[in-house]
Amino acid sequence: MAFGINRAELYMWKELVYQGKVAFLTHYWLDPRFPNCKTVTKVGCSDLDKLIEWGKQYGLDPCWIHLDPRFPHYDLFGERQKHILMEEEQWEQISKFNL
Repeated sequence: MAFGINRAELYMWKELVYQGKVAFLTHYWLDPRFPNCKTVTKVGCSDLDKLIEWGKQYGLDPCWIHLDPRFPHYDLFGERQKHILMEEEQWEQISKFNL
């Protein structure tokens, strides 16, 4: 379940992904498989080759991509999430979610 974002933020992420841009969306998240993680960042891009190339710089395996037909994306959480958000200068998301 996602918390901490509004429709406008979700719409903007979807629009950027649809346009073939690498887009970031962080939200609160509860999943019993990951009890120590309270947030997730979805990094999406409709250009699958571009998303794979982007992920390579961070050691992300292409098999980790959620192959949603409209919004393919990686899910980032934990230390990897914070590291990548810092490298990508996503300061607003880091601050908003106290990462």
